[in-house]
Amino acid sequence: MYADTETIRRILKDTGDTWAVVGLSNNRSRAAYGVAEVLQRFGKRVVPVHPKAEPVHGEEGYASLADIPFPVDVVDVFVNSELAGAVADEAVAIGASAVWFQLGVIDEQAYGRTRTAGLDMVMDRCPAIEIPALDR
Repeated sequence: MYADTETIRRILKDTGDTWAVVGLSNNRSRAAYGVAEVLQRFGKRVVPVHPKAEPVHGEEGYASLADIPFPVDVVDVFVNSELAGAVADEAVAIGASAVWFQLGVIDEQAYGRTRTAGLDMVMDRCPAIEIPALDR
Protein backbone atom coordinates (compact mmCIF):
# COMPACT_ATOMS: atom_id res chain seq x y z
CA MET A 1 0.00 0.00 0.00
CA TYR A 2 2.86 2.39 0.79
CA ALA A 3 5.42 0.95 -1.59
CA ASP A 4 4.37 0.61 -5.20
CA THR A 5 6.91 -0.83 -7.63
CA GLU A 6 7.12 2.34 -9.72
CA THR A 7 7.97 4.54 -6.72
CA ILE A 8 10.53 2.03 -5.43
CA ARG A 9 12.22 1.93 -8.85
CA ARG A 10 12.17 5.72 -9.20
CA ILE A 11 13.77 6.26 -5.78
CA LEU A 12 16.42 3.58 -6.27
CA LYS A 13 17.27 4.32 -9.92
CA ASP A 14 16.42 7.94 -10.71
CA THR A 15 16.18 10.08 -7.57
CA GLY A 16 19.89 10.48 -6.87
CA ASP A 17 22.71 8.74 -5.13
CA THR A 18 23.14 10.63 -1.83
CA TRP A 19 21.29 8.81 0.94
CA ALA A 20 21.15 10.15 4.50
CA VAL A 21 20.65 7.11 6.74
CA VAL A 22 19.04 8.27 9.98
CA GLY A 23 19.97 5.97 12.84
CA LEU A 24 23.21 4.72 11.25
CA SER A 25 26.04 4.16 13.73
CA ASN A 26 29.06 1.86 13.96
CA ASN A 27 26.98 -0.77 15.74
CA ARG A 28 27.44 -3.70 13.36
CA SER A 29 24.54 -5.61 14.92
CA ARG A 30 22.00 -2.99 13.85
CA ALA A 31 20.14 -3.36 10.54
CA ALA A 32 21.14 0.14 9.43
CA TYR A 33 24.81 -0.88 9.32
CA GLY A 34 24.23 -3.75 6.89
CA VAL A 35 21.71 -1.89 4.76
CA ALA A 36 24.14 1.02 4.38
CA GLU A 37 26.80 -1.44 3.16
CA VAL A 38 24.42 -2.76 0.51
CA LEU A 39 23.51 0.75 -0.63
CA GLN A 40 27.21 1.56 -1.01
CA ARG A 41 27.78 -1.59 -3.06
CA PHE A 42 25.10 -0.36 -5.44
CA GLY A 43 26.79 3.02 -5.85
CA LYS A 44 24.95 5.11 -3.28
CA ARG A 45 26.74 7.63 -1.08
CA VAL A 46 25.64 6.88 2.46
CA VAL A 47 25.62 9.76 4.96
CA PRO A 48 25.33 8.62 8.60
CA VAL A 49 22.89 10.63 10.72
CA HIS A 50 23.01 9.78 14.41
CA PRO A 51 23.34 11.80 17.64
CA LYS A 52 26.93 10.53 17.99
CA ALA A 53 27.78 11.99 14.52
CA GLU A 54 30.43 9.32 14.07
CA PRO A 55 31.96 8.29 10.74
CA VAL A 56 30.55 5.03 9.35
CA HIS A 57 31.60 3.14 6.21
CA GLY A 58 34.16 5.84 5.42
CA GLU A 59 31.63 8.69 5.43
CA GLU A 60 31.50 11.58 7.90
CA GLY A 61 28.56 11.44 10.29
CA TYR A 62 26.18 14.24 11.24
CA ALA A 63 24.00 14.70 14.32
CA SER A 64 20.94 15.77 12.31
CA LEU A 65 19.73 16.15 8.74
CA ALA A 66 20.00 19.94 9.12
CA ASP A 67 23.74 19.59 9.85
CA ILE A 68 24.52 18.02 6.47
CA PRO A 69 26.23 20.75 4.39
CA PHE A 70 25.32 19.36 0.95
CA PRO A 71 22.14 18.23 -0.81
CA VAL A 72 20.57 14.90 0.16
CA ASP A 73 18.47 12.98 -2.34
CA VAL A 74 16.89 10.30 -0.15
CA VAL A 75 16.39 10.09 3.62
CA ASP A 76 16.37 6.47 4.81
CA VAL A 77 14.80 6.20 8.27
CA PHE A 78 15.88 3.63 10.87
CA VAL A 79 14.15 5.09 13.93
CA ASN A 80 11.02 3.80 15.59
CA SER A 81 7.65 4.78 14.19
CA GLU A 82 6.98 7.29 17.00
CA LEU A 83 10.02 9.35 15.92
CA ALA A 84 9.84 8.76 12.17
CA GLY A 85 7.28 11.46 11.39
CA ALA A 86 9.57 14.20 12.71
CA VAL A 87 12.40 12.84 10.54
CA ALA A 88 10.13 12.88 7.48
CA ASP A 89 9.28 16.52 8.24
CA GLU A 90 13.01 17.31 8.49
CA ALA A 91 13.56 15.61 5.12
CA VAL A 92 10.99 17.94 3.59
CA ALA A 93 12.64 20.93 5.29
CA ILE A 94 16.11 20.14 3.88
CA GLY A 95 14.78 19.69 0.35
CA ALA A 96 15.24 15.94 -0.02
CA SER A 97 13.50 14.31 -2.98
CA ALA A 98 12.36 11.12 -1.23
CA VAL A 99 11.89 9.46 2.15
CA TRP A 100 12.23 5.74 2.82
CA PHE A 101 10.85 4.27 6.06
CA GLN A 102 12.46 0.90 6.82
CA LEU A 103 10.68 -2.38 7.58
CA GLY A 104 8.41 -1.93 10.57
CA VAL A 105 8.56 1.88 10.45
CA ILE A 106 5.03 3.11 9.80
CA ASP A 107 3.45 6.53 10.22
CA GLU A 108 0.48 7.10 7.94
CA GLN A 109 0.17 10.80 8.81
CA ALA A 110 3.85 11.38 7.97
CA TYR A 111 3.36 9.52 4.71
CA GLY A 112 0.48 11.84 3.82
CA ARG A 113 2.39 15.00 4.77
CA THR A 114 5.48 13.92 2.86
CA ARG A 115 3.56 13.02 -0.30
CA THR A 116 1.57 16.28 -0.08
CA ALA A 117 4.90 18.15 0.08
CA GLY A 118 5.79 16.54 -3.27
CA LEU A 119 8.32 13.94 -2.14
CA ASP A 120 8.28 10.29 -3.15
CA MET A 121 7.95 8.00 -0.17
CA VAL A 122 8.15 4.30 0.60
CA MET A 123 7.15 2.88 3.96
CA ASP A 124 7.71 -0.49 5.64
CA ARG A 125 10.20 -1.76 3.02
CA CYS A 126 13.97 -2.23 2.85
CA PRO A 127 16.10 -0.83 0.01
CA ALA A 128 18.71 -3.56 0.57
CA ILE A 129 16.04 -6.09 -0.37
CA GLU A 130 14.58 -4.03 -3.22
CA ILE A 131 17.70 -2.77 -5.01
CA PRO A 132 19.15 -6.19 -5.96
CA ALA A 133 15.74 -7.19 -7.33
CA LEU A 134 15.45 -4.22 -9.70
CA ASP A 135 17.23 -5.84 -12.61
CA ARG A 136 15.60 -9.23 -12.31
